[in-house]
Amino acid sequence: MLKETNLDEVKKIAVSMLYLDIGLTDFSPMIVSHPFTSSGITMIKSDGDFKMVNLIENAADLQLWRDAIKQQISKAESAFSILFLMNKPYYFAFIKFSKPFLSKKDLSKILGVSWTQVEFSNHDANLSKSELVALFKQCDPQYLMDKEDYAAYKNLGSEIVVYRGVTQADMGHVRALSWTLSYEKAEWFAHRWSADGFVYKAKIEKKHTLACFLGRNEKEIIVDPKYLQDIEQM
Repeated sequence: MLKETNLDEVKKIAVSMLYLDIGLTDFSPMIVSHPFTSSGITMIKSDGDFKMVNLIENAADLQLWRDAIKQQISKAESAFSILFLMNKPYYFAFIKFSKPFLSKKDLSKILGVSWTQVEFSNHDANLSKSELVALFKQCDPQYLMDKEDYAAYKNLGSEIVVYRGVTQADMGHVRALSWTLSYEKAEWFAHRWSADGFVYKAKIEKKHTLACFLGRNEKEIIVDPKYLQDIEQM
């Protein structure tokens, strides 16, 4: 892995994603799918003034918007700042394609932030379970987690009891990376959105855990799922 991030190459990746086609939805132009926007109607700053543009129905507006985002990318001082220009569902795609040009420190920081901000990160379409595990294993824990989380991670016992709440629709993802140290939080996940679900309990050795994220009151523990032991439905 690189000692220093090749920011020029990371910017090229971001620009290539900027020029991907905008995906339409049943609610377009208001709601769209794209690495740099979730709406086809947006605001840009052009010639010192703010302007509302329609990215779906006006080709000139689309070009103005792309030029504005491209300028922001070119001015970015870090890979981290480029990430925050992007639409959250595309964070992992950005990591996947930028990884060869990222330093260990930047990969660690970006993966940690992405994991805690992306919904359904356990089964993102851009990275398989094994690819996610491999990414975590390449990270520096001190940058992957904040100071409080890293301190909690270091203080974990040699064997840990973990819990995972899944809805009936998610039953195929019990053996996932994301578990929790809290039975109550697992129960919340099992029944959120008024769903019928189940709580699973398992054990895992500390050496097969990858990170600990205490934020969002989830007491989340990231594990290499192939090393989970004694998985049982509670």
